[in-house]
Amino acid sequence: MNEIALRPSPISATVDFAAEGVQHGFLRLPYSRDDSAWGSVMIPITVVSNGKGPTALLTGGNHGDEYEGPIALFDLARTLKAQEVSGRVIIVPAMNYPAFLAGTRTSPIDRGNMNRSFPGRPDGTVTEKIADYFQRVLLPMADIVLDFHSGGKTLDFLPFCAAHILQNKQQEAQAFELVTAFAAPYSMKMLEIDAVGMYDTAAEEMGKVFITTELGGGGTATAKSAAIAKRGTMNVLRRAGIVAGAADIGPTTWLDMPDGRCFSFAEEGGLIEPLIDLGEAASEDAVIALIHPTGRTGEAPREIRAGMAGILCARHFPGLVKPGDCVAVVAIVDE
Repeated sequence: MNEIALRPSPISATVDFAAEGVQHGFLRLPYSRDDSAWGSVMIPITVVSNGKGPTALLTGGNHGDEYEGPIALFDLARTLKAQEVSGRVIIVPAMNYPAFLAGTRTSPIDRGNMNRSFPGRPDGTVTEKIADYFQRVLLPMADIVLDFHSGGKTLDFLPFCAAHILQNKQQEAQAFELVTAFAAPYSMKMLEIDAVGMYDTAAEEMGKVFITTELGGGGTATAKSAAIAKRGTMNVLRRAGIVAGAADIGPTTWLDMPDGRCFSFAEEGGLIEPLIDLGEAASEDAVIALIHPTGRTGEAPREIRAGMAGILCARHFPGLVKPGDCVAVVAIVDE
């Protein structure tokens, strides 16, 4: 282990993770800046603990423009009572708190993408310091991890809960059991374009049972997507035995992202015209969107084709695209 890895985290918690009861506090990260020489980033945290049982780490705001997680978790932090819990629930509604306050995917301080910053550094940027604290302090405490995502300002998704295919099949089965319990309208066997530096990967490499979501997008939440997040959170806590009672499980449609053919990328920029909407079927090689050149009139649009048959589970949200943007994701309905 190198010298940097041995340095302590600069973040201090104003809560006692070993104490019982309900505690509301902060993860305080010193941050010296022009308007506050001895300032701090104050990340809200709640710990609810009672007796013996598993620990659930619940996080939102990994990306600052995704809101279902913060809605569900600020609400849970306010309402969950210690006597309802057997074990411990650690709630961080907005992991990348500077990004959350700015309403941006990445931090306005250092442009750090929290979900590409793990394992972090105790002497790195603000985002890397937060990632390091989760890596070395919070994740080791957890048995299960639920990290909320949606599409933010640039993507829109069918509402799904997801886990990854893992080499450890017992760990994988436990994760998909919680996906089932979450009971989103869709449940996904998820493939990541790039898993390096992700919170997901950090948790899974520690052997934690990790699940995540994509619950919509466009940089906002809806009444429906917020309700899915709230209900799903309680379902997971109940299935884990941390909160008593039966999970409120409704029907779900299972989807699978088997390989890279799921993704369609723009090779040229322009004005995007969707030809199918979320949840609609596409055959292999079907034209699912057009990208119209915007530099002059009279030019033919570029066709975006499905790499495989399935249904559209995600799409580019803004009306203009740039080269390299992911413009569509197709998943197989897993009967």
